[in-house]
Amino acid sequence: MNSETSPVLNEHNKDEYAPAHSAEHLLNQTMIRMFGCERSKNAHIERKKSKINYNLSECPSAEQVAEIERRMNELIAQDLPISYEFVTRDNIPADVTLDKLPEDASETLRLVRIGNYDTCACIGKHVESTKEIGNFKITSTSYNEGSFRIVLKVNLA
Repeated sequence: MNSETSPVLNEHNKDEYAPAHSAEHLLNQTMIRMFGCERSKNAHIERKKSKINYNLSECPSAEQVAEIERRMNELIAQDLPISYEFVTRDNIPADVTLDKLPEDASETLRLVRIGNYDTCACIGKHVESTKEIGNFKITSTSYNEGSFRIVLKVNLA
């Protein structure tokens, strides 16, 4: 795609809070790495608090929940750059899944990269680097019939 051509993407109907939305990307990859699960398909991301659900066969221990929070804050402190790349559907990297895309998604997709840690197709708002996310705090968790919910807050210290 040349620089004179603006990619045509789907309209975006959400106004995410960029720090929390960027944290969602980091958390998805952290959960994949720690538990071998898929990215969340059910997330409610807001400025005051966010809720994200993961399909897990058993409830993580208190130690594992503390480790999720520790890893997230470590990643945030690394000040990883967040960048974008536009690709067509036939040029999607092998490690990028498209299962969350709507059926009417455009032929051109925007990949969001967080350092070398995560790459995901997304048209939402993000910060420029992970340090802009601020402190990541898990405020509560729950587990019901294979669904593990994390309630979290992000804020600059």
